[in-house]
Amino acid sequence: MPVIDKPLHELLEYHSSNPKPADFNAFWDRGLTELKAIDPQIAYTEVAFQAPYAKCQSIHFTGTGDARVHAKLATPLKASAKPGPALVMFHGYSGASANWTDMLAYVAAGYTVAALDCRGQGGQSEDIVPTKGNTLHGHIIKGLDDAPEKMYYRNVFLDTARLAQIVMTMDTVDADRVGAMGGSQGGALALACGALEPRIQRIYSQYPFLSDYKRVWNMDLDQNAYVGLRDYFRRFDPLHQREDAIFEKLGYIDVSHLSARIQAEVLMGITLMDNICPPSTQFAAFNAIQSPKHKLIYPDFGHEALPGAPEASFKFMMGLASL
Repeated sequence: MPVIDKPLHELLEYHSSNPKPADFNAFWDRGLTELKAIDPQIAYTEVAFQAPYAKCQSIHFTGTGDARVHAKLATPLKASAKPGPALVMFHGYSGASANWTDMLAYVAAGYTVAALDCRGQGGQSEDIVPTKGNTLHGHIIKGLDDAPEKMYYRNVFLDTARLAQIVMTMDTVDADRVGAMGGSQGGALALACGALEPRIQRIYSQYPFLSDYKRVWNMDLDQNAYVGLRDYFRRFDPLHQREDAIFEKLGYIDVSHLSARIQAEVLMGITLMDNICPPSTQFAAFNAIQSPKHKLIYPDFGHEALPGAPEASFKFMMGLASL
């Protein structure tokens, strides 16, 4: 088997090398308390696209820092006798919420589906939290020179929890039958959502981004989606005098640490030839999960479409209907 990382037997035992802040859980508990105090001011807007069996809308809600955050919402047109299952979907880095057609297969099965636009990326969500310091070459470092509460991904992670909470309050939805899913950045956000909203029951995460930053740097893979790390050190800490403190601060937004909080059942698609989100960083998140978990290992695949994974994740999420 080709290898770009540790051998598989070591990956199966690997845990994150990125430092975890001592107040990590308290930090996220404070964030959730802040989120709870925010009036989401939810607004629903009809959209041009519609389907014969689905009602399609836009949602806008207020998140941390007063940002207005957007998501797509698709609900079954045919009313069910009782509240049904639901999914929240998350997209890859720099992209936007899922296509309506990607959502409709689940709506046809009776699911309510919401798909988030990450702040300031390819969709409609605002990124208005002011931060000190550099924002060049990636959102990982946005807010790194400010209070940790200003970090970009801290606020996006809280957006995932708020979207799940909004979905859980809908009349069409059984709050105890909600799942989260996504790939790459979306895979990280699905894990973050499950970590911050414990009522999430199932998670599908495919080659998650935002995991074990120190390992990415040690592997000299701080490029592509992680290029902000290299650029930051070259510009602002060329002698790495603050290296330990920088990686510790990044630990607040590291899903390899957040994953320990997950209570949901998890299915993860893991790629062993991935030089965007290295295999060890994927396993760092997977191995931290303490709840029931399963993995699909793709030895010859990188950061790309995975044969059979859409069908496996669909079947996995169909299990929400029988909970």
